[in-house]
Amino acid sequence: MSNWYLQSGKESDVVISTRIRFARNLRDFPFIDRCKKEDLEKLENTIKDITPSLGYGLKFLKLRDIDDITKMSLVEKHIISPNFALKEETSGAMLINDDENISVMINEEDHLRIQVLGDGFDIDNLMNLGIELDEILEKNLHYAYSEKYGYLTACPTNVGTGLRASVMVHLPALTKTGNIQKILEVISNFGMNIRGVYGEGTSAYGNMYQVSNKQALGISEKEIIKNLKQIVEKIIEQERLARKILAKESIELEDEIYRAYGILTNCKKISSEEAINLLSSVKLGVDMGIIKELDDLKVNKLELYTKPANLQKYLGEKIDAYKRDIKRAEIIKQIIGEK
Repeated sequence: MSNWYLQSGKESDVVISTRIRFARNLRDFPFIDRCKKEDLEKLENTIKDITPSLGYGLKFLKLRDIDDITKMSLVEKHIISPNFALKEETSGAMLINDDENISVMINEEDHLRIQVLGDGFDIDNLMNLGIELDEILEKNLHYAYSEKYGYLTACPTNVGTGLRASVMVHLPALTKTGNIQKILEVISNFGMNIRGVYGEGTSAYGNMYQVSNKQALGISEKEIIKNLKQIVEKIIEQERLARKILAKESIELEDEIYRAYGILTNCKKISSEEAINLLSSVKLGVDMGIIKELDDLKVNKLELYTKPANLQKYLGEKIDAYKRDIKRAEIIKQIIGEK
């Protein structure tokens, strides 16, 4: 079985992936910005010692033992945050399983960032898995918890449940029909954040957006999930409606999609940004049944292995940006041609 990010799940024509994340801190340690080097090391060793008893095939890794390309490949897969990947070599560790659908960042902004990820819109199952893992960790560790406020976190926006549920959506038709701004405003008014591909302060490459809950305090986990589900179901409905409108202008749409496909299959060199934007049109073409030559699995592979770090992981070598652009074009042809 291949990893979750190469699979296609529920509502995968619009929803790329879903993530459940809990921010947790330990009662017996100062918060990260007040931790001394010895505190950070002690905390990491505490987690390392309990790792075998957690199950899920989790392995403990120190950040300093992970090479830069692997770290950036994990960022591209949304398994660790960009800030965490750039942390000083002296601190930071993680738990991760072979399927890479479960990870725990240790000493990021909080002591623990517990994450479970999945393809498509599988929010209920992921939530159950996240709660299960959180409860196992809580039995082994003393969480910082207040009867009045709930779980205590470094950033006030995470206090309470400590839950951030996020869904990655692909919205090319809403962009093409000019309705995207209206949708983004509605999402924001409903108490949701909408951000770029890698979270706060990042851009929406390839018409992909991350929708997540704003509030963690004064609201239950169930309510957070219920509200997010309602919003995402509306987004799916609006995007599919926009695709039906575009389908009426079929020649224009097919021309744009096949031009994108033509560049990808024939180019000699291509940047990751151009590839992401062209793949957005190609994915739309596959999902609408316009492009018959590709399937979901190939689109997912193309989206992953055209990213700089994962391209180098695929090749098994470190190469500069110019060579990457040439190799990216070769890999695209290779994946498209796979039987």
